[in-house]
Amino acid sequence: MGLLNASQLALRTARCYLSPFSSSKSWISTRSIPLEGRNILLMGPPGAGKTTVGRIVAHRLGLPVIDVDDDVLEMTWKMPVAAKLASVGGERFLEEEGQALCNFSASGCVVSLTGSNPLHSEAMQHVRQTGLVIYLDVDSEDIIQRLTRMKVNRIVGQEAGVSMRDILKYRKQFYEKWLDVRVLCGTGDTVEEVAEKVLKAVERYQNHAAETYVSTRCANVRSSNQKTHFSDVVVEGLATDGGLYVPKNGFPRIDAREWLRLAGMSYPERALVLLEKCIHPLDVCALDLRTMAFKAYGSNFSSEAVAPVKHLNHNQYVQELFHGPTASFKDLALQLMPQLFAYCLPPMCNYLILVATSGDTGSAVLSGFSRLSGTDRHRTGMLLQMTSYREGNARAVSVQSDFDFCQRTIKRMFGESGLTGHLAVEYGTVLSTANSINWARLLPQVVYHSSAYLDLCRDGVIKFGEPIDVCIPTGNFGNAMSAVYAKQMGIPIRKVICASNHNRIITDFITTGEYDLRGRTLMLSQSPAIDILKSSNLERFIYHVSDGDGCLVKDLFTRLDRQQHFQVPEPLLGRIQQEVLAGWCSEDDCLAAIQSVHRQTGYVMDTHTAVAKVVADRLQDGLCPVVLCSTAHYGKFAPAVFKALQIRNIPEDPVEQLRKLGSTASRPEMHRDMMTCLRESHKSDFKDIT
Repeated sequence: MGLLNASQLALRTARCYLSPFSSSKSWISTRSIPLEGRNILLMGPPGAGKTTVGRIVAHRLGLPVIDVDDDVLEMTWKMPVAAKLASVGGERFLEEEGQALCNFSASGCVVSLTGSNPLHSEAMQHVRQTGLVIYLDVDSEDIIQRLTRMKVNRIVGQEAGVSMRDILKYRKQFYEKWLDVRVLCGTGDTVEEVAEKVLKAVERYQNHAAETYVSTRCANVRSSNQKTHFSDVVVEGLATDGGLYVPKNGFPRIDAREWLRLAGMSYPERALVLLEKCIHPLDVCALDLRTMAFKAYGSNFSSEAVAPVKHLNHNQYVQELFHGPTASFKDLALQLMPQLFAYCLPPMCNYLILVATSGDTGSAVLSGFSRLSGTDRHRTGMLLQMTSYREGNARAVSVQSDFDFCQRTIKRMFGESGLTGHLAVEYGTVLSTANSINWARLLPQVVYHSSAYLDLCRDGVIKFGEPIDVCIPTGNFGNAMSAVYAKQMGIPIRKVICASNHNRIITDFITTGEYDLRGRTLMLSQSPAIDILKSSNLERFIYHVSDGDGCLVKDLFTRLDRQQHFQVPEPLLGRIQQEVLAGWCSEDDCLAAIQSVHRQTGYVMDTHTAVAKVVADRLQDGLCPVVLCSTAHYGKFAPAVFKALQIRNIPEDPVEQLRKLGSTASRPEMHRDMMTCLRESHKSDFKDIT
């Protein structure tokens, strides 16, 4: 995969000098943690099947089994648990139960905790030190049915006027606090199936060394001895050989019953579970990942649903990805990615984030990194096409060129060993990027494609297993690639439809198999976020459809760098066309689509969503629902939308422009943060004048 550059070598060396027991953070967890001599602690609500699952797991592993109810509490109290609860009451019971657990000592056992053990902090701190806490996350309806059949009457809090659903909801916060590993149980899973999932979770936890990443240009993945973990790829951004990082073993496959569990969850909950599936707990521990996910997708989004799916017309639905603080789909990744980056960075390192942007990415990066608390170790540098910015730790460099030039320049900087070495050695600074070439930018996008399908299931539009298409305005192919990965995880996406504007490089490639930049110049458009000719994430896609042929990928993209052209073999083109469709939209058709949809439905699309709408109308056969990715709020492109809607007498004041557009659209509403930002900007301008 290539030698580490000076910056990466310094970073990994820094990790090696850290005590492996100083913290749970990911930069110390590249070690393997065997479970010999440690307990497997099964935690979950009453009725989760902990006792039976514990017996099955212990039998399979050849370990002793301990049931806290039977083997600890009743042995200590010399009376049944139900009798103890009845005699002392709930509050006193929790205290005495906790003290009994504090006196408990065992090693190398499978231990089934009680449903109320996690409510006692001291007791859980004690037992957690002895082993791995596995949370059996069982569907509440399954639990209620089991408890009803069992006629259980020994649950703390079980009293008149308190429903079992309320008890389960209250306790969930404690289970989330103490878990090391979640076992998500599908609706209707048997105890045997849950036990099998526990065994797989234990195996995954112990086999951290196998959960690594490789470059798309790696010639021989199997013989590569270089161990690159999630924490490495987040900080390093780009592989040493110029390729992009991908998971060596691909994405985990999630079964249908687990997806159905996710359908009933909120967006942050869905994000947390999916990220846990993709990030090893020794890279980012469960509790910290939960904190990040709920911070990323909270009140900073103007919609509680975060990425809601709305019906547009006929079989078309719009997923609104613009409710974040900068009104762009980039927020869905960049409210989380900076937190992951700061978490994965060793304490003694500073970091310089380089970003190529035509607008959307830059503002989303600034928003995401500005929300980091308790650190001044980051600097953000952006290569911009038009404007300049200087505030706090961020600096913008205005470039009289296009996005492709900016992205190409950043990749060259990564390859300059003199620069990266100088920054690492002299300043202790690691160079990285927040563009979608960074894996931590791409991974969160898999969540919203999955979430769109789950919303359609929840709302009764489809049943799980029925297919949908997704149509995505794309230039750098990151958004489209994340939909391909969602499909790999088990979301029944039939076709990913790539929508281009008149630059249409992606469309031409998918249609012909030829990627040709010779004599091709970038044309400005009304959908500037996809004004791109050199699509970086296409490299990940070709790696995916070629079954991980790093030699082929390296040859193609080296040829593109040197000759501005490559052609994929005919069989590979056939596989590409099985996965994706592609079409393009003219500037006139884009504006006409905005006007037509508004006239028919009252809905106002931005220019990028309009590109997707036009292409979906042409290519989608109507046999299943199609989700259009709405990647930006229409207010960000007010001049083009005014033109499309043929609105005259446009106010000069940008705030008034947004008000006028908002009064024209019956949906979606004007973006809250955009209005606030413009108002504050105007106040600042007024102060400067006076």
